[in-house]
Amino acid sequence: MLILHKKNHSDMDEFIVSARKYRPATFDSVVGQRALTTTLKNSIKNGKLAHAYLFCGPRGVGKTTCARIFAKAINCLNPKEDGEACGECESCQAFNEQRSMNIHELDAASNNSVDDIRELCKQVMIPPQIGRYKVFIIDEVHMLSASAFNAFLKTLEEPPSYVVFILATTEKHKILPTILSRCQVYDFARMTIQSTVDHLAYVAQKEGYTADPDALNLIAQKADGGMRDALSIFDQMVSFAGGNLTYESVCKNLNVLSSDYYFRLTDLFLENKVEDCLLLFNEVLQKGFDGGNFIDGLAKHLRDLLVSRDPQTIPLLEVSEQAHERYREQAKRCQPKFLFRAIKLCNDCNQAYRTSRNKRLQVEICLIQAAQLTEDDTPGAGLGPATILKPIFQQLNNSTETTPSAPATPQAPQQKPQPTTSSAPVPPLPAQHMSLTASRSSKQQVPLPTIKLSQLGPLINMPKPVATTQETTGQVPDEKPKETLPLNEDELILSWQIFANRLPREQTAIVQRMREMRPHKTGDSTFYVEANNQQVAAMFQEIKPDIEKFFRSQLHNDDITMEIRIAPIQKVQANFSKPELYKRFVKEFPQLEKLTKAFDLEFE
Repeated sequence: MLILHKKNHSDMDEFIVSARKYRPATFDSVVGQRALTTTLKNSIKNGKLAHAYLFCGPRGVGKTTCARIFAKAINCLNPKEDGEACGECESCQAFNEQRSMNIHELDAASNNSVDDIRELCKQVMIPPQIGRYKVFIIDEVHMLSASAFNAFLKTLEEPPSYVVFILATTEKHKILPTILSRCQVYDFARMTIQSTVDHLAYVAQKEGYTADPDALNLIAQKADGGMRDALSIFDQMVSFAGGNLTYESVCKNLNVLSSDYYFRLTDLFLENKVEDCLLLFNEVLQKGFDGGNFIDGLAKHLRDLLVSRDPQTIPLLEVSEQAHERYREQAKRCQPKFLFRAIKLCNDCNQAYRTSRNKRLQVEICLIQAAQLTEDDTPGAGLGPATILKPIFQQLNNSTETTPSAPATPQAPQQKPQPTTSSAPVPPLPAQHMSLTASRSSKQQVPLPTIKLSQLGPLINMPKPVATTQETTGQVPDEKPKETLPLNEDELILSWQIFANRLPREQTAIVQRMREMRPHKTGDSTFYVEANNQQVAAMFQEIKPDIEKFFRSQLHNDDITMEIRIAPIQKVQANFSKPELYKRFVKEFPQLEKLTKAFDLEFE
């Protein structure tokens, strides 16, 4: 026996995505394009219609939707006073039921040949049956070929009086100037975060969903200015969360790092907790997030803190109202100087991250530097955030320190220690060791402590040398004594590289030149460098006073002078052909020609 059952339509068959279900049907329901829709309504109300329009803007902002609303409104038999369509006449009913013969849509992405445009031009010659205008909507018009554009030019410039063309594109720069000059151009704006959040809240209310404002704000940021993308993500989140959208569920589904991590990390920066910053970053990596995205999010968080400090820039903070107070509270504890430098660190790290072979270490160095920005005793703070990196652990062991000797009598003469030569250049000594070399006595002298380079660790930021004081008398001299230590070749080369590393990022060209050049000692207080050409010599002539000032302080010689020379031009050996080379040999050695003829030789 054959039993027939009534077909049961499931909810899946009846489901319509939100981007289609809540597609605007009137100008007033279009989101985020108030000025543009007002202009179109006024042109309809006043009867001042152009024959060709170009709607351009990002994806998902309402270009095609406004084109359909405009086509429906100009064909309405009983339009309203404000320019909107009535929605009840025969033309409006035909449009709503998608059976209107006056509105034609062409996808130029798949119909971009000359034959397609010729077919369209044939349809232009047929007048409308119902309504006043025949509207042709060409979507993605920039996909038309050059020959198709040329075939379309004449029809676009002088169409019949009942024809209106509406072209839509996401890439306005690809449209030919001859097309642009024949159209009224309307530029659609990107959707703002707030307008997107408001529309998503409206959709959630209509559908009976509960949505956290922070969750909707995160969806709006992920959509990047496109309403269609925002509604698609919204449907995806509803399917995942079951109609209850929370900030945590949206973060988990979109694989977005929660802002709570950035608030915690900023607190650790302010407390100078380097180790905790590294542990927090390790926790982020274990959750599967990329270090580059983490730095991007940290830079955005610091930027939001910066704009939260000033009431005039608070509108630039695109977060929910609940998050506003948290940003304002943390921004009060952050000084602008700290935020400027931290953002600069994140920006530098982001640029170097893509090319770095050890990407994790690149981010960790950035976090270590940021955690030391608020320390008052940060060495080299004036050199900018890129040069600040204090050692986490103690560099020198207490066992390397020597016990200071008894103070010398005032009659003991002041002796200046002579520089010691070694195979490796020695960096300037810390202040506690420099003070030991200044004390001298007539009976006992303190030996100069020796420090190996391996004990100092990586010389990321070398402290400046500290001048010695006269501890024998306990008084500071009125005038600093002139220092004239003779130059040492190894120390000269080391100081040259240190100066190059201290230059700011904006002087990359000079840094590269300095790393390729090498200073040459010519006397106890003079040295020279060779430039490749006059232009390079002029570059070094501008920074010559800074180099000499640094070298005089670094090498304890107030008479140091640098000379800039231009390297001699080397004569390039010309390439000769074999016959030319043979003639030169014969000219220099005449016997070669006799030998060649005598033995009937050939020169190869």
